[in-house]
Amino acid sequence: MPDMPDAPPNPALPLQGVTILAVEDSRYAADALRLMAQRLGARLRRAEGLGAARRHLALYRPDVVLVDLGLPDGGGEDLIRDLAADGGPPAVAISGDPAGRGPALAAGAAAFIEKPLDGLAAFRDLVLAQSGRRAPGGPAEDALPPPDPLALEDDLRQVARLLERGPDADGRRYLARFVAGLARGLGDAPLASAAARLADDPAAVPAVAALVARRLAALPMAFAR
Repeated sequence: MPDMPDAPPNPALPLQGVTILAVEDSRYAADALRLMAQRLGARLRRAEGLGAARRHLALYRPDVVLVDLGLPDGGGEDLIRDLAADGGPPAVAISGDPAGRGPALAAGAAAFIEKPLDGLAAFRDLVLAQSGRRAPGGPAEDALPPPDPLALEDDLRQVARLLERGPDADGRRYLARFVAGLARGLGDAPLASAAARLADDPAAVPAVAALVARRLAALPMAFAR
């Protein structure tokens, strides 16, 4: 019996069959990526840090790896460098700080994108380009539901816990990037401004903690725990 021809690609699911590993410590940001991947037909798994990502990559080979540059157990550039050296899947660097572009590309990133992502079509085109797939027409720019409010609450509570412990210089730098990414995704200018001071100024810790507490208090009561 002759081989059956491959089924034509589904224009409504242009990333069908594509696998993505998102190395992202923010549950809120990861949920936004999950919604886009789901809408486009891709399968996405999340690793919260470098250690979890390396364990995943020891067993599975995704088509594309999305790597946040600010992770709790190190810089995403380290993983990008390892993937490039080992001939691993293409790594796309993600950061809320445009200054991360140069270091990420120097480490071997195939591309760099800023948080928050520009939308569904931009995400589709980026993943298609890095996975070597051809777009079967692609959907129109659909509006997506916002990420899970509980994911945002989890991120804010994690920030509050780490600030309460009195972070050292490395901890403040990590939190500055984490909070800046949240602020950009939320369009929260006061929180972004406070985060920018956090890395270099220990006196900024109370101000950021107060803003985070107010953001938590303002979350819908339906999602409060």
